[in-house]
Amino acid sequence: MRIPFTLLYIALIVAVNYAFTVVPLVELPDGTKWPPVSLLVGFVFVARDFAQREIGHRVLLAMLVGVGISYFMANPFVAAASAAAFLVSELADWAVYTFTKRPFSERVLYSSVLGAPIDSAVFLGGIGILTPVGVIAMTASKLLGALIVWWMVRRREQAA
Repeated sequence: MRIPFTLLYIALIVAVNYAFTVVPLVELPDGTKWPPVSLLVGFVFVARDFAQREIGHRVLLAMLVGVGISYFMANPFVAAASAAAFLVSELADWAVYTFTKRPFSERVLYSSVLGAPIDSAVFLGGIGILTPVGVIAMTASKLLGALIVWWMVRRREQAA
């Protein structure tokens, strides 16, 4: 059984959580702290969709593996906040992907649109820097990655 996207998904979870511990927060003009690593999180949501195509609902186990490894490789405080955010947002993302019968590109987009703001709010709240501006900035940066992949997958679907 080939599982490259599942392995990528696990690796991205670990990489992003580790990066949150080593990349400093950026202060926005209004004083809000924003984690620039959130630019990469949109790709995690999309990687989950591809991983689910490979292993079905066992993708939830892959998420737990990624979070478990993160706990040991990243700051446990960040890993715990990330675990809470991933559990809530990835379950929402999984539900949209699983229960909508739309083309793959649309499921990628819709699941990211739902999962990104949930993930942002739960994570920022978990590390103690939850603000509306922070959630908006983090959500927008996550959706940028998801939109890039959605556009590429959509073009491939239209060409087929």
